Amino acid sequence: MNAPTKMLGEQLSFLPPPTFNPSWPIRGTLADKALGMMMDGRMIDHPEFENFTQSWRLGAVIFSLRTLGWPIETIDIPSPTEDTPSRTIALYRLPARYTAMALALSSGGNHGAR
Repeated sequence: MNAPTKMLGEQLSFLPPPTFNPSWPIRGTLADKALGMMMDGRMIDHPEFENFTQSWRLGAVIFSLRTLGWPIETIDIPSPTEDTPSRTIALYRLPARYTAMALALSSGGNHGAR
């Protein structure tokens, strides 16, 4: 008898996916800058965000974007130190399919018009 093959990927659901209709952050805010970085296809972490914005508040910005309806993914990367061998850091990204959908939505000119 063959052993079952382990497959990785998205979980199947019998429910329809939620509608993608996020609110845009206000132009020029940290949330707008982080979203722009991710819509450029970048995965961002705290040091990169701080270098770009001079702000160390990336976690709060990601929380705000998620509250606005943006499906930001978190990827935990092992980053051990001598003092904390189990340390991980977070990389954040917006999946490409949502970037394409957001660009289609933004063609109406509503970006930042909260």
